[in-house]
Amino acid sequence: MRSFATALLLPLALASPLAKRSSNARLAPLREEGESIEDAYIVVLKKDISPHIMALHLGSVEETNGLDPLLTFTADGERVDESGVTHVYMPSSDLTYFGYAGKFAPQTLDSIRASPEVAYVERDQRVYTQDNFHGVDDALASDSHISTELGAPWGLARISHRAQLHLSTFTKYLYDDRGGEGVTAYVIDTGINVDHVEFEGRARWGKTIPKNDVDKDGNGHGTHCAGTIASRKYGVAKAAEVVAVKVLGSNGSGSMSDVVAGVVWAAEQAAKADADAEKELVKTGKTKHKGSVANMSLGGGKAQSLDDAVNAAVESGLHFAVAAGNDNKDACNYSPARAGKAVTVGASTLGDDRAYFSNHGKCVDVFAPGLNILSTWNSGNQSTNTISGTSMASPHICGLLAYLLSIHGTETFDLAEHRGASAAAIESDASVYARAYSLLPPMLRAILPAPGTLNFAPAPKHSDKVTPAQLKKALLGLSSSGKLTDLPAGTPNLLAFNNATSEKTK
Repeated sequence: MRSFATALLLPLALASPLAKRSSNARLAPLREEGESIEDAYIVVLKKDISPHIMALHLGSVEETNGLDPLLTFTADGERVDESGVTHVYMPSSDLTYFGYAGKFAPQTLDSIRASPEVAYVERDQRVYTQDNFHGVDDALASDSHISTELGAPWGLARISHRAQLHLSTFTKYLYDDRGGEGVTAYVIDTGINVDHVEFEGRARWGKTIPKNDVDKDGNGHGTHCAGTIASRKYGVAKAAEVVAVKVLGSNGSGSMSDVVAGVVWAAEQAAKADADAEKELVKTGKTKHKGSVANMSLGGGKAQSLDDAVNAAVESGLHFAVAAGNDNKDACNYSPARAGKAVTVGASTLGDDRAYFSNHGKCVDVFAPGLNILSTWNSGNQSTNTISGTSMASPHICGLLAYLLSIHGTETFDLAEHRGASAAAIESDASVYARAYSLLPPMLRAILPAPGTLNFAPAPKHSDKVTPAQLKKALLGLSSSGKLTDLPAGTPNLLAFNNATSEKTK
């Protein structure tokens, strides 16, 4: 079966608008940060480009690069050589991110940059996991769903208490036992040990992006992150499903272009799940799906291509947590930490200090436990490991996003009652009706009132869906403020909290 890129390129071998560009045409910016990969580039196209123009552009790129499009792919859609286009970012959903990546000769690069449909070009670069540092209250009386896990990792205990942990609380995790139900978490990392007993059958393999790699976590990093998100003993959202999106190899590194491809794939899958849930809701009046979240505990130098991909994914409805980085520097100098629409997470310690390695600054949104974190591992179906890094902090927030998504509308978490989200920001019945109306057949739409003609006031207290922007604002509003020490100026003093205990002071 031919790949989508093949279908675009085969009928366009003779089209060569790139070759006809004027020698004095304006060149799109060429950006370079971090540890660049020789002759490898990510090309981001303008948002208003049409599929037809993109297809012509891709065909011309292959021809200009001196390749025969008929010979660059196998019958199964795999590339035969290392030159030319390797990834095509052309979503089928509402994700507003279009582009491609590959290895190109200098003359091809010049032609690409001269093309008017190109927004910018970025040198592909190496990306690494963010785990450089290895090492081995009362419940809410009003909610009967609050459970207590004894012997829990300290990180789970910390996010369920306002006050600093002490002997009676540092291994006690209080949580809503519905946390994670109906939510899918995409772990964009080294893969997941999906057979680990702690996932209880809730882990599955989604996609392997690097060419010629295997559907296996050969590193352990991704499995550790997934465990903090949703495993039975070590997870924040113990009922969530986790999906492996492998973008890094067994050595914990990979290319920025592969990471971008992983983000686009996850956003596409999340959008499809949302669409299927909407159809199910219209047909049956109910759906178990409550949304999707993603975690990316990796990073490199500044990469506008990755930042744009993450922001576009969030805009399409995917709730996103990313690691701030382990360089003890300004997080605004690293990607995806500087992607403004995601939740960027710094690492804290058991004593509520900023972890000495954690990046900081205004691009960090919130802190979560990241030092000596125990979670699942890849060396067996019962294996564990204790490691440190903002890589370990970010999954706490990804898990918390999944947790809050699943319990929105319950006594444990009422979005409209907490700082950071107002009732006006919550979707009303009118918007729900408008979406359902758009999915009906023309015959039914003809006999039903059009959206905007019905009065749904007053707006309901709870919505059917929370947007990423609303949930990010709510998560930050729920966080405990002023608890952390050793924070450089301009760094938000917020520590994650799941709202499962009755301590009301922030």
